[in-house]
Amino acid sequence: MSRFRLIKAVLGPIMRLMFRPQVEGVEHIPGDGPVILAGNHLTFIDSIVLPLVTKRQVFFIGKDEYVTGKGVKGRLMAWFFTGVGMIPVDRDGANGGVAALMTGRRILEEGKIFGIYPEGTRSPDGRLYRGRTGIARLTLMTGAPVVPFAMIGTDKLQPGGNGIPRPGKVTVRFGAPMEFSRYDGMDRDRYVLRAVTDSVMAEVMRLSGQEYVDMYATKAKAA
Repeated sequence: MSRFRLIKAVLGPIMRLMFRPQVEGVEHIPGDGPVILAGNHLTFIDSIVLPLVTKRQVFFIGKDEYVTGKGVKGRLMAWFFTGVGMIPVDRDGANGGVAALMTGRRILEEGKIFGIYPEGTRSPDGRLYRGRTGIARLTLMTGAPVVPFAMIGTDKLQPGGNGIPRPGKVTVRFGAPMEFSRYDGMDRDRYVLRAVTDSVMAEVMRLSGQEYVDMYATKAKAA
């Protein structure tokens, strides 16, 4: 049994009891081949809930600090997060964005699922912010379809993304796959990248029901 299946078998029932996830549209996720899951990001537990509700393992980028902690707690965190599919990347470094993009491309070229939050960071106020174009570059470079998803209610269980989440009910809603083969060979055209990204974010907004803000979340946090 893989570590992912072990974690899901042992902790899955506890997490389901705690979060009581209601899942809609999971049949939209292809059973094999490369897939990009792109959705909103409300709080820390989004990356715990998402692997819980999908049959296939979801790989995603995470802060390297999650796997570099010291002591028993640090080792347990590293074991858990790498086990559920997190790949640590120093996103704050000079080449952090490129490293994250290339990691996503490698995962997709291996025929796996790559999960991404196009906003680039957690929403500071529950609204949906402008997506970054890395999601567009990934789908155009690899040909992988994009399955949009929405997390609903996770921020109510863990306000601010800190501390132990409280029990409650969350909804995870998946939309129909989106493909952009009409833009083949145009992964360096910034207008195409923006158009693809905005179309994905529009679908995430429809699924989540969030208010949209045409501003990057990082800029909103810095204001």
